[in-house]
Amino acid sequence: MKANSKKIFSNQTGVHENLEKTVLRHLESSFLKPINDHTRFAFDVVSSQIAKVNKPIVLDACCGVGDSSRALARQFPDHWVVGVDKSASRLSRERDEKPPENLILVRADLNDFYRLAAEARWQPSHHFVLYPNPWPKAEHLKRRWHGAPVFPYMLKLGGLLELRSNWRLYLEEFRQALVLAGHTGVLNAYDARVPITPFEAKYKESGQTLWRLTANLS
Repeated sequence: MKANSKKIFSNQTGVHENLEKTVLRHLESSFLKPINDHTRFAFDVVSSQIAKVNKPIVLDACCGVGDSSRALARQFPDHWVVGVDKSASRLSRERDEKPPENLILVRADLNDFYRLAAEARWQPSHHFVLYPNPWPKAEHLKRRWHGAPVFPYMLKLGGLLELRSNWRLYLEEFRQALVLAGHTGVLNAYDARVPITPFEAKYKESGQTLWRLTANLS
């Protein structure tokens, strides 16, 4: 039986009319919101752990229950895979298999974690943002990653950036935001033969087209 995940509906018919103005404003200014103590502590713990063994970093943002992070840790056994999510409940979901030794799951606010990582000059080899909350209403542009003030800090990390979504418009907007920042992204349909997140599995089983945006920011 196929899943019956609903398609995303939006009151936008195309790229948001305020995208360029919003992105340029963030690119030309600093994000001054104070960093919360919890995320600063979490970042310091992760930094201490990865400093013990010098390996490249794979960052899995908005990792949810961590299934994608586990899959990436198996795919990149000679890297640290750092999965970040704001929900302790999601991150604490138990799995039958023993977690890979190169996996680190951390509860943190990514708006703060990204800035701390950029300040610490992290340069992940790969940076994944898989099926982020689409915030499909037009008035929620600033809640999408490319419309948020933290967007420039995401790009400062460099590496190979990969986003996936079942809403093409989200990735089209992100690609245009990349162009405004001086980068080029490639957007195409994605065949998830072996889904690595619960959302990816659900959308695939529902017969929805999955989309992938990649950009080399190095």
